[in-house]
Amino acid sequence: MKKVVFFPLYYLGTILPRFFKELGGVCLFIVDIIRYATKPPYRLKLIIEQMEFIGVNSLFIILLAGSFTGMVFVFQTGQAFFKFNAETITGSVVAIALGRELAPVLTALMITSRAGSAMAAQIGTMRVTQQIDALVALRVEPINYLVVPRVIASTLMFPVMTAIFDMVGMIGGYLVGVLLLDINKGAFITNVEWYVRPDDIMSGIIKAFFFGFISSAICCYKGYFTTQGTRGVGLSTTQAVVISFVSILISDYFLTVLLYKHP
Repeated sequence: MKKVVFFPLYYLGTILPRFFKELGGVCLFIVDIIRYATKPPYRLKLIIEQMEFIGVNSLFIILLAGSFTGMVFVFQTGQAFFKFNAETITGSVVAIALGRELAPVLTALMITSRAGSAMAAQIGTMRVTQQIDALVALRVEPINYLVVPRVIASTLMFPVMTAIFDMVGMIGGYLVGVLLLDINKGAFITNVEWYVRPDDIMSGIIKAFFFGFISSAICCYKGYFTTQGTRGVGLSTTQAVVISFVSILISDYFLTVLLYKHP
């Protein structure tokens, strides 16, 4: 006779323990990252190489996505504000939205897709081919050598890429607003200067700082503990990207609440 499994009990008894086990593993892994990052050796060359890979090599996609995000957002909001004769505030609304939410979140998601997946795949491949075991045999701490440079580079480069996203997004939005929607360019710029505060930009930069740390730590964790050979590398890479995306979106809410200031 086929057993009937009551879903809530199955969920509580099977999925939740795995979730908390993974959560505990990530937290302990982050503790190790912080511990090794604060003591020598400091691998500056590896950090710079990872900054190039994570930041410089992601520049084109950030420029492309940032400009078109600003353009489409100005087009949509401008069309809506025209109905209320309030089209001149389009620039300020878009600037605040980019600075606080769109730029840090979209930058984090895109860099995670490109660089975070590569981190998980690279470290996972080293794990299944026993290269990490070889580092241990040579008395080289794998977390210090493989993980710390990637996490530091991500933490530093995510805010830089977010600032670039903000800039090109506003440039693209200005071009669409002024040239296509025929919004008065003086009013467009004046309202941006009047309504957008430094806090609106800095809150997005602070978010990007945390997103970079969270995303890189998760991707390195999934790669570091890869099992099941080459199949496991693919599985770890997929899980790393999905979990990073979800973690970025969840942490975005809590960071928004913490960083919000009443006008």
